[in-house]
Amino acid sequence: MHHGYEKFPHLCIDAGEAVCGYKDILEAIRQKISNRPCVLAVETYPGVRDDEVIPQLMRLKPNCFVDMRELYLPEEDMTRHMEPWLTDDRVFGRWYYGGVEEFFEPVRVDEARQAIANCDDLTVVYGMGATLISDFDCCVYCDLARWEIQQRYRAGMGNYNCSNYDEDTLRKYKRGYFVEWRMADRIKRELGSKVDFVLDTNKADEPKMITGEQFSKVIETFSTQPFRLVPYFDPGVWGGQWMKEHLGLNPEADNYAWSFDGVPEENSILARFGDADVELPAIDVVFFAPQQLLGERNYARFGAEFPIRFDFLDTMGGGNLSLQVHPVTDYIRRTFGMSYTQDESYYILDAGEDACVYLGVREGMDSMAMLDSLREAQQTGLFDAEAYVNKLPARKHDHFLIPAGTIHCSGANAMVLEISATPYIFTFKLWDWGRVGLDGLPRPINIEHGAQVIQWDRDTRWVKENLVGRVRCVYDGADYTEEATGLHELEFIETRRYTVRTQLELDLQGALSVCNLVDGQAAVVTSPTGAFAPFEVHYAETFILPAAAGKVCIQPLEGEVKVLRAYVRGSQAV
Repeated sequence: MHHGYEKFPHLCIDAGEAVCGYKDILEAIRQKISNRPCVLAVETYPGVRDDEVIPQLMRLKPNCFVDMRELYLPEEDMTRHMEPWLTDDRVFGRWYYGGVEEFFEPVRVDEARQAIANCDDLTVVYGMGATLISDFDCCVYCDLARWEIQQRYRAGMGNYNCSNYDEDTLRKYKRGYFVEWRMADRIKRELGSKVDFVLDTNKADEPKMITGEQFSKVIETFSTQPFRLVPYFDPGVWGGQWMKEHLGLNPEADNYAWSFDGVPEENSILARFGDADVELPAIDVVFFAPQQLLGERNYARFGAEFPIRFDFLDTMGGGNLSLQVHPVTDYIRRTFGMSYTQDESYYILDAGEDACVYLGVREGMDSMAMLDSLREAQQTGLFDAEAYVNKLPARKHDHFLIPAGTIHCSGANAMVLEISATPYIFTFKLWDWGRVGLDGLPRPINIEHGAQVIQWDRDTRWVKENLVGRVRCVYDGADYTEEATGLHELEFIETRRYTVRTQLELDLQGALSVCNLVDGQAAVVTSPTGAFAPFEVHYAETFILPAAAGKVCIQPLEGEVKVLRAYVRGSQAV
């Protein structure tokens, strides 16, 4: 049954119209650059289709055109320079903290600057780093969502200024995630209010453009009222059928394994201007309004990073997830340069009768024997998981807590709402039940990483005492019931479940909350002071309550609803 789940949520922006189509976009730019000489800087996020955008810019008839790709080191030298951060691992690299300037060829940059200085009419500087090599009179920022970039990798696009079209998609993604996106984000954040136009390049040949002032209005709107991210869905070798049925997805698809519906690092937002939906990376809200979105305490602790993520794992009618473990904080910092790790939990949104969760090691098991058996399984394809790992029954609305270092995975026939800290790429797979990926390649196994971080003392007794069924009632009244469901004291996320019969008034106390409607048909979120328009949410939808929203009221539209809410412990004003 489809419960009204909205796959393209948007907020309306009261700031005029967007400009759609290259003809009108070029005319708007022409009006801005009428004075000569003029330097037009067109800054691009890596992944923009240069072969689409450049021919359109040439219609402006520039006297001088600087293609930033020609100013970079040769491809082999760029890759060699990146090697310390890319590593030889298929999946994991190290976070790059430098700037894109380190990859420029100094002589070519000097030549470009001289050409710009000698031009007495229109100069167009195009590409990643365009705003760094010269002063400019007008700036257009070409942007797109990271999910779209990943789709382009799969379709054969190479990395920035790189001809690795046929390379393993995981390696392309790694180069983007650890190096390219970090450099591009640094440029984006430093540009800030200097941008005159923002160009949405997500859909081929369907560009949409807003002004810098309109972009600021988008950030203000999304950072001060409830909103949803644009979810995306992806198949997997263990994927299930639940999301197809309940979220109104393509019934012809083989399966859907993941849904990212609460990860600003990856998801986008839709800002509606008149009849046009402009798609922007959700991370922009984090970058440009971190205090309003996160709250002062979260901002002081994490900087401009969104610390909580929600996603779905669907194994209903599918298979077990890979048996895995996440790195402890010390290991992720020493090995990958990350400041915190992926503590998480599984909230069971729905479950079949035989649903289970694998969690922690069995009492009295031999850790060395398990590691030897995992290594042997890479050759034999055989591993007896239940001889070493606890297999626990899972029921609807159960909540399993998974602090980093705990072996875990969801079994088949479960619909999991995964709530975790953000660095989601760092999953060390230990055993994948002998499967290959949808690409036909063996899925990456990381036993040696895992061996460094598994907490062997998290055995059957410890798991049952600390990680299962940790629900306690905080408040029970006529309007609503509030329960604390976790997480473990080693994790920084607190979760609360509210069963709302009439209404729930929440004071966010200056801190971000991320929520999901885990039961019931629909609810409406309102502001007691009328600070924002009523916001409707439906079953299984994740929604974000920015710190700046202040106080909110959640009311069921019919019957009662259950809302699961996550926030950072200690982030609320006292």
